[in-house]
Amino acid sequence: MTEEPKAPLRRRMHILHLLPNLISILALCAGLTAIRMAVEGRFGWAVALIGLAAALDGIDGRLARMLKSESAIGAELDSLCDLVNFGVTPALVLYFWGMRADTSLGWIAVLIYAVCCMLRLARFNVGNREPEAADKPKGFVGVPSPAGAMLALLPIYLAYGFDNALRLPPWAVSIWMVFVGALMISRMPTPSFKGVRIYTENARFILVGSVALIAALLTYPWVTLLLLDLVYLAAILFLWRKSARSLRSVV
Repeated sequence: MTEEPKAPLRRRMHILHLLPNLISILALCAGLTAIRMAVEGRFGWAVALIGLAAALDGIDGRLARMLKSESAIGAELDSLCDLVNFGVTPALVLYFWGMRADTSLGWIAVLIYAVCCMLRLARFNVGNREPEAADKPKGFVGVPSPAGAMLALLPIYLAYGFDNALRLPPWAVSIWMVFVGALMISRMPTPSFKGVRIYTENARFILVGSVALIAALLTYPWVTLLLLDLVYLAAILFLWRKSARSLRSVV
């Protein structure tokens, strides 16, 4: 007489541990809805939803670490959502916005940008699985995908911020997208807030500055987003020149 197989033990988990994955899914919904907004010609909403997806992407990982609910499935879910939100969605939004007049060149730029984002995410995932070295740089290597998405949308900020007076032609938008894609897969050092430390007495200035930034985004969204992109590009250039100088001094 054979024994009946025992039922597998059921493991319990706190429902709050699902919150990081839920936030990743909400970010995906925001990214997909941005594509719908672009198809309908509501590009302001499309950009806002991509920004919301970027904000949610910055929350889910930190929340998972706080709740101690990190998992391999959560990491894969986050990466797949990032590919859609910051690789596919910005490319399609830009294509529907100002690149359909030059269909062939514009679509080539869309494909290149999306593939560069995929390669950037794959490299990031592999790097996360490796043990951290003592001399590991504090910043990112290459532009991270959320920042790349916000950089790629710069032609929209430029056009809407100046009432279409500075609207770039389709070929220029295509070149810009390819350039941003190259930044994502490059080995250039890029800034990160993870290693930033401040003195406690300066915390109040950071809080006031954050409020001022949010107010500027709500009042002058396009100009503010354009200025943020320019500051970010200046920071990349500064870090690149600093890295180049340090390499020359070693040699």
